[in-house]
Amino acid sequence: MDLIVQKYGGTSVGNPDRIKNVAERIIKEHKKGSQIVVTVSAMGDTTDQLIKLMKEITHKPDPREIDMLLTTGEQISIALLCMAIQSEGFPAISLTGSQVGIKTNNRHNHAVITGINNDRIISELNHSKIVVVAGFQGVNSNDDFTTLGRGGSDTTAVALAISLGAKRCEIYSDVDGIYTADPRIVHEAKKLDCISCDEMLELANLGAKVLHPRSVELAKIYGLELYAASSFNHNTGTIVKEVRQMEKRRSVTGVTSDRREVKVAIKGIADRPGMAAELFSKLAKDEINVDMIIQNLAYGNLNDITFTINEEQLVQGRQTIYRVAEELGAKDVEIDSTVAKVSIVGAGMITTSGVAAKMFEALGNENINIQQITTSDIKVSCLIAEAEAENAVRAIHKIFNLA
Repeated sequence: MDLIVQKYGGTSVGNPDRIKNVAERIIKEHKKGSQIVVTVSAMGDTTDQLIKLMKEITHKPDPREIDMLLTTGEQISIALLCMAIQSEGFPAISLTGSQVGIKTNNRHNHAVITGINNDRIISELNHSKIVVVAGFQGVNSNDDFTTLGRGGSDTTAVALAISLGAKRCEIYSDVDGIYTADPRIVHEAKKLDCISCDEMLELANLGAKVLHPRSVELAKIYGLELYAASSFNHNTGTIVKEVRQMEKRRSVTGVTSDRREVKVAIKGIADRPGMAAELFSKLAKDEINVDMIIQNLAYGNLNDITFTINEEQLVQGRQTIYRVAEELGAKDVEIDSTVAKVSIVGAGMITTSGVAAKMFEALGNENINIQQITTSDIKVSCLIAEAEAENAVRAIHKIFNLA
């Protein structure tokens, strides 16, 4: 008997009618004879509402209490979904991360799954029940609730699928699958039938919101096939899987943008060996992940080092950045949140010349200035003004004929 893990996002269970729709989809699969484990996010904007409520109480909440609060959102979803399934005459049971035995490390708000105890799930499946698990959460060594960070329900679903040896993991949202660009920005964007894990991981890291990067990374490591589709229709979605090198023919698979980038310039650092290592070691110690890096030419025995971080990290790391700059004797710190990163991704870049030049041409034709550039074997990213992001995506999509 096949075991399938399905995940439904917040918009898919955003109101009672949508919950009933999800229940019908699950029951339909259950009738085929498959064992079903479902992971669900909090309803609609529940998590945002909880965060808003929290901020009305305090601007410096304890990380443990944040997790205690936010995990309630998924508990509402799983209970209501189980009720919808049961009302149609099918057995189902809702389980929290704690009841399932999803163990994490002790890092609140951004925990990492360290293990899953399958006994409870397997027992319920053996009693022919549909098992509905709260996404986004687990428990640490103190039996305190932890959360996996925004988008963590995808990671929960993939981790469960791997742990249970599922046939595949299906991720359902309000999007039909993976497109060559965000169809809300580029109306001619094309839905992809299949995409490699490497390409999907880059797109997810670079701003594509259909799948969370950690879930794709896990699937790649363990060879798990993912399927991304919409819960609002029955259109064919996109398969994400490992692809043999000979099958990787597209020079560019997709283009994406990320408006959550923040540019940080540490100005006037002493021009001597080891300063860059000291700067980024100190930032890493406080878990600030750095992306694009530029070191400017020295002037008067001083350097400027510019890098980008995610805006979520700026909230937590602003004080760290200023402290580290002071410790290094920097003259000034400049923080610019009016930037965006546009990127192209494609496994065929490895064997295709001129791809980066073509991207730069597209931006140049639109008079869009490039502030920073970073590349890898299968991606090229440019930092530009945030106001130009959508125009840049459309121009790049057009010049590579992705439609």
